Amino acid sequence: MAEEYLTDDEQLEAVKRAFTEYAPWILGGVVLGVGGWFGYQSYRSHENAVALRAAGQFSQMTNALQMEDGKKAMALAQGLIKDYPNSPYADQAQLTAARINIEDAKMADAVAPLTQVMNNSKDTELRQVARLRLARVLIDQGKPDDAIKVLAEGTPGSFAVRYHEIHGDALYAKKDIAGAKAEYTLALASADSNADGAALLQLKLADLASNEKAKP
Repeated sequence: MAEEYLTDDEQLEAVKRAFTEYAPWILGGVVLGVGGWFGYQSYRSHENAVALRAAGQFSQMTNALQMEDGKKAMALAQGLIKDYPNSPYADQAQLTAARINIEDAKMADAVAPLTQVMNNSKDTELRQVARLRLARVLIDQGKPDDAIKVLAEGTPGSFAVRYHEIHGDALYAKKDIAGAKAEYTLALASADSNADGAALLQLKLADLASNEKAKP
């Protein structure tokens, strides 16, 4: 390169000129780099603070549930949904709000939070949990066809026992005894024989059998 043929003084002058010409850009890059680093650290610090506040509110909500203080738990759940909608706690807050409404026999008010989690949660298991609970709520509202539609839009996966059981409940509500029996049988086949769920399914099947015998 041409610089190889310059004298020491000429090389020094070339360095000075280069520094004078590019110094503002170099300085600007340093400032942006340092500023970006501090900005990133500030952002991370803010995110951590938000996460801690959300976690603290979630802890208060679960404690309120354990103390059976539904009113306080609902207020905390609504606060989580409003203030931390993008946190993982928001989904749990939606499910909590639905649970409290169900316990208060406000089935209609449980539909929206369950639908929100079912459609929008990033957690596939929570989406399934919400789907099954929503189907149950719809059955209790006297809407078995809507419940069957909600179930049909999902897949049983690891929730096969509950999926088939709730599907059976929906069919039973429609007086489709044969269909209910088939679904309860599928649920029982997927259940642990020693689990409480298996015992309940056996009772449901026994009840169906006794009803069939009672028919003239």
